[in-house]
Amino acid sequence: MSDKPKYLKGQLLLDSGQLSGSCFQRTVVLICQHDAEGAFGLVLNHASPNKVGEMVVADLPDTLKEFPLYVGGPVQPTALSFLHSDTFIPNATVMPNLSLGHSLDELVDLGESFSDTRKIKMFAGYAGWSPGQLEDEMKREAWLTHPASLELVFEGDPVGLWKQILGRMGWKYKLLSEMPEDLSQN
Repeated sequence: MSDKPKYLKGQLLLDSGQLSGSCFQRTVVLICQHDAEGAFGLVLNHASPNKVGEMVVADLPDTLKEFPLYVGGPVQPTALSFLHSDTFIPNATVMPNLSLGHSLDELVDLGESFSDTRKIKMFAGYAGWSPGQLEDEMKREAWLTHPASLELVFEGDPVGLWKQILGRMGWKYKLLSEMPEDLSQN
């Protein structure tokens, strides 16, 4: 048996039902980086009411200004991060054909380049864990894991994403997804 830690980069974390009352209740978090130094993730299913152009003070291409801005997590709510995908990204940083970026220059370049297969999703803030913190939360079963895919990151209704993924994981998780947020309403 290996003592090598299990890093979760490229995986989705889903609230296991134990995070009620927290900012992570019913969230789906894509783990973008995870190693001995800690973990960095982005909440995929919390869209803000704002468009990127309303919140980002930068000279962005008009096409990007109309994108929805997601709340990536509670850490540094003014920090901008983005996920981008295309048919082929040889040096993808999160998983095959999916990269994480933080640079406004890179975002502008992506917005100005033409690709009918490129996808971009932008976030204010992020979810972060110090060394060992995520591992402790996993031991306490606060999170469920599920393989990430480009489809789950970019397509479909973000509001229903937690419920949709749990529904795919089997009957026990489907029951969890059907529980009311406030158990007193059960």
